[in-house]
This record gives sequence, C-alpha cells and structure tokens, in this order.
Amino acid sequence: MSMRAMRWLAMGLCLGAALISCASNPRDGYAATNLYPKQFQSVAATIFRNRSYIRGIEKNLLEALTKEIESGTPYALANEVSADTLLKGTITDARLLELSKDPTTGLANEMMFEVTIDFEWIDMRTGKKIVAQNGVKASALFVPSAPAREPIELAQFAVAEEMARDIVAAMQTEW
Repeated sequence: MSMRAMRWLAMGLCLGAALISCASNPRDGYAATNLYPKQFQSVAATIFRNRSYIRGIEKNLLEALTKEIESGTPYALANEVSADTLLKGTITDARLLELSKDPTTGLANEMMFEVTIDFEWIDMRTGKKIVAQNGVKASALFVPSAPAREPIELAQFAVAEEMARDIVAAMQTEW
C-alpha cells in the first residue's frame, strides 16, 4: 500500500471515530452541543436572603455569581423585569469550625468557614422551576493565627467563588 493511500485510510478512520464517538443527545454519550438550555437568553440574579449571623456573604455570592454567569454561560445578565429566568436563593447557614488549636495558647490555628444555601432557577414566562437545590454546601480553610494571620474574608471569598461555580454547573442541561 502506498504512503498516500495509508494517509487517506488514517484520515478516514479518524473521521469515522469522531463521528461515532459523538451523539446529538448528551444522554446517549459524548455530545458536541451546548451544555445549557437553549430556550433561554437571559438571567436575573438577585441577592440571596441571608438567615445566618455572618453578614456580607450575600454580596460576595452575588458578585461571584454574576461573574460566573457572564464568563461561563451563554446567558446575558438582565434585570428581573426583562430576564427570561430568575436565579434566587437563601443562605440558610454559615459557620466557623475550629480544626486545630495551638497547644500553648489555646487559640485556633486552622478554621473552616462553611456556608449552606438553597437556590432555585425559575422560568419567568411560566413560573416553573428549572432547577431547585437545597442544602448546597461549600467550605474554605483559613489560618487566623500567626504567622499567616489570614482574615476570614479570604475564606468568605473562596466560599462565594465555589458556590457560584456549583450553581452555574447546576444550570447545565441534565445528562
């Protein structure tokens, strides 16, 4: 077999493998389609209600969520009046968990900041929930003691970023 014929055969095999491995429906296997529902063009993200005693988390979460929607989805951000969909939720719990203590001072060496939320994504035309999840948790480690002296805001920011990624991932089409 000539070198030219071998090249054509190899290209044909690669093309065939690519066509066989992709499916038009993600439920049937790998798909080269959009991960997000196509019937929506815009999302209104509201500030989450905060039932915890730690304030400011809701602002960090909204900021992280808007950035994640803008960079990771095909949807435009809009206000509640003009948006196709609405994303809202509640911060149900925020707590500090002590992981380790300094044996000489008794002060915390490592702390975990943990947040729990409930959220729903609603189709504004029908009022039906597209996605609703309760008890979604995210946590971040920080070291408040010397020499690191990391502020709690560092952990709050990390938790907000993780929550935003999780929420946007939940907006993807079900597999």
